[in-house]
Amino acid sequence: MSAVPPPRAEEEAEAAAGAGGTAADRPDGTAAGEHDGTAAAAPSAARRTAMRALAAALPLGALGAALVLLGSGKTWSTGLAEFAGTGLHVRASGTSTTALPGALALVGLASLVAVFAVRRAGRYVVTGLLALSGLGVVVTTLTHRGDRHALDAAAAGATGLRHATATHTGTTAWPLVVVAGGVLLLLAGLLALRYGRHWPAMSSRYDRKNGKAPARRPSAPPPVDPDRAEDLWKALDRGEDPTQSAD
Repeated sequence: MSAVPPPRAEEEAEAAAGAGGTAADRPDGTAAGEHDGTAAAAPSAARRTAMRALAAALPLGALGAALVLLGSGKTWSTGLAEFAGTGLHVRASGTSTTALPGALALVGLASLVAVFAVRRAGRYVVTGLLALSGLGVVVTTLTHRGDRHALDAAAAGATGLRHATATHTGTTAWPLVVVAGGVLLLLAGLLALRYGRHWPAMSSRYDRKNGKAPARRPSAPPPVDPDRAEDLWKALDRGEDPTQSAD
C-alpha cells in the first residue's frame, strides 16, 4: 500500500494566488474581496454625496433668487431734497438704482431649473452660468450700493428742479439682503459645478434617435365599392383603376 505524497509548497502558493491571495500577499495587507467591496461601495458613496449636494443646492438657489428679487424692489437709499426752505423726503429703490441684480437672479433661477434638462458639456455651461449669476449679483450690488444718481433723480422729480440733489443721504439694509441672496446663488452654482454630473437628468424616453422621426409606413388604400360613385372617384384621385379593383 503506497502513501500519497503531501502537496509541495510551490503548489500551495499557486493555489493561494489563483484564489486571489490572502491579506499577507498584498502590499496593503487587504484581501481581494475587500478590494472588490471597496470598489463597489465607492460609486454608491459618490452618488449619496451628489444627492445631498442636490438637496442643498435647490433650496439655496431658490432662496437666493427670492432674496435678490425681494431686496431689489425695496428702498436702498434715502435722503432729503431741499425745496422752499423745507426738506422733502426722497427715496430710491434697488430697481431704480440698478436693474442688473434682479435680471441676474432670474437668469440664475432659470439656470437652476435647466440643469436637469441638459447633459455633459451643456450641464457644465448651465451650472457655470448659475455661479456667475450669483457672483454678478454680489459685485453689482456692492458697486451700486452707494450710488446717488437714482436718489438725485428722485429729488429732481420731487422738487420739479432739474438739477436738484439729495442731501443727508443714507443707505438701508436691503442691499445687504441682495448680497446675501447672491452669495446663496453662488454657493448653489459651485455645488452644481462640483456634483452636477451625478445629478439625474430629464428622461430621454421621447428623444428622437439620430435626430430623425421614425418613418411612417404607408397604409393600404381602402377597398373600392363599385356601387358607390364616391369610392370610384377617390380611386381615380389616387391613380388607381377602379374597374380592376372591382374585378
